Amino acid sequence: MGACVSKVTVCCCRTPRNGITNENTDAVTEEQGEAYELPVFQEFTFEQLRLATSGFAVENIVSEHGEKAPNVVYKGKLDAQRRIAVKRFNRSAWPDPRQFLEEARSVGQIRSKRLANLLGCCCEGDERLLVAEYMPNDTLAKHLFHWESQAMKWPMRLRVVLYLAEALEYCTSRGRALYHDLNAYRVLFDDDCNPRLSCFGLMKNSRDGKSYSTNLAFTPPEYMRTGRITPESVIYSFGTMLLDVLSGKHIPPSHALDLIRDRNFNMLTDSCLEGQFSNEEGTELVRLASRCLHYEPRERPNVRSLVQSLAPLQKDVETPSYELMDIPRGGASSIQSLPLSPLAEACSRKDLTAIHEILEKTGYKDDEGTANELSFQMWTNQMQDTLNSKKKGDNAFRQKDFTTAIDCYSQFIEVGTMVSPTIYARRCLSYLMNDMPQEALSDAMQALVISPTWPTAFYLQAAALLAQGMENEAQEALKDGCNLEQSSSSGH
Repeated sequence: MGACVSKVTVCCCRTPRNGITNENTDAVTEEQGEAYELPVFQEFTFEQLRLATSGFAVENIVSEHGEKAPNVVYKGKLDAQRRIAVKRFNRSAWPDPRQFLEEARSVGQIRSKRLANLLGCCCEGDERLLVAEYMPNDTLAKHLFHWESQAMKWPMRLRVVLYLAEALEYCTSRGRALYHDLNAYRVLFDDDCNPRLSCFGLMKNSRDGKSYSTNLAFTPPEYMRTGRITPESVIYSFGTMLLDVLSGKHIPPSHALDLIRDRNFNMLTDSCLEGQFSNEEGTELVRLASRCLHYEPRERPNVRSLVQSLAPLQKDVETPSYELMDIPRGGASSIQSLPLSPLAEACSRKDLTAIHEILEKTGYKDDEGTANELSFQMWTNQMQDTLNSKKKGDNAFRQKDFTTAIDCYSQFIEVGTMVSPTIYARRCLSYLMNDMPQEALSDAMQALVISPTWPTAFYLQAAALLAQGMENEAQEALKDGCNLEQSSSSGH
C-alpha cells in the first residue's frame, strides 16, 4: 500500500505517505509509568484507513451499539502492523474541516500512559475520522457488568479508579479539563490489562452535539439546566463510575445517594466482593462518590484531590494488572500453542513453494459467496477479455511463470467488474516470488477488504511481513488467521 505507518514525521501538517520512517516519535515519559514510543500525530488518507479496517467491515466494529451508533468505531491494522481504533463520524457531524482538524490536533498533542492516545485523523471530503491506539482487552463496562468467568477483584477496581483519576488530572494539566460523556465504556484495557481512558471523549461527537448521550438519570444536574459541560460535570460523572466499580451495576446516582443516606451499604456493594476489602476502604469510596455527586458543582472535589484520596487505598501495587484480571499478557495465546493449518505452517516458514502448491490445489473455492454482480456486462467483449486475463493468469500461475501471472491478474483487477480475494492471494504470492514484499502485503490487505474473515489473507500477510523482516507483526497476523480458522471450524 506504500503508506506511512508506524513512526512518522510531522506534527500539524500533512505527512509523507510513501514509506515508513523511524524518526520523530513522541516518548511518553510521565510519573505514571515507563517511557514508550508513539508515532507523532499525523493526517491519514481515507484509503489508508479503508485498507486498515478491511473496507470498514462490519466484522471489525468494536463500538458499543455496532452499526446503529451515529459514530462507529472499528478496529484495524495500519499496513498490517500497528493495531488501531478508527472512529468514523456521521457525515454531518463536523461540516467545517478546519474546526475538526484544530480539535483533533489539539487532542493529539496530549500523550499519556493513562490514555488510549490519539495517533491521527482523516479529513477528506465529507469524511471525518479519528485514529487511536487499539486496546485489545475490552471495556470496563464489559468487565464490571457483563463478565463471564470471574468478577473484577477489589485491588483491580481500586487501580482502575486511580488510573482514571490520574488520566483526568493529566488532561486537566494540559488544558483539556472537559471530558464528554465519561462512563464505563470509555475505560479500555491495554495489552497488559492496564486501564486507559479513551481519547475519543476529549472531543465531542459533533461540532454542535451534546456532551452526554447516556441515560438522563446519569447526567450532571447542571448540564440538565444549562446544556453546558464544565470540569465539575466531569467530576460528577467520575462519581457515577465510582458507584459502578463499587456495585458492579450501573446504579442511578439519585438511588445510590438514597442508599448512602440510609447507610444501606450492602445494597450498594457488589456481592462478588465479599471479604475482599475492609469497612474503611468501602466507606472511603462511598464518601468520595457522594462528594463527587454533590448537587452543587462547587462542592465537588477537583481531580487532584481525587488522586490524593485514591492513592493511599492502593494496597496491592506489585501484582501486574494482567494477573489481577487473570488474562494472558499481550492478549492472545502464543503462536506455538495454536494448531497451524498446512497453509499457516507454510507461511510461518515463508515456504513459497508449499504456499503455491496449496493455493493451486485450493483453486477458487474460497471465492464462493463473494459478491460478483455481472448482469448484462457478462456478455460484453470487455467481460470476455477480463475472463481471458484470469485464464491466462491461472495458466501462468500453474506453470510458475509469476511475472506473467502478475501482468494478467493485474489486467483482471484493473477492469474492476468482478472482485476475487483469490486473485489477490495469487498475485500476492507472485509478488513474493519476484521479491516484491511491499506489493505482496498490499494485495493481502486488499483480499481482506473483499473477505474480512478469510484466514488465507492473514497468513499471506504474515509471509509478506516475514519477507520484510517484521517477525513480531508476522506472528500477530498468523495468530489472527489461526483464531479465525478455529472459530469458523467450531461454528462460532
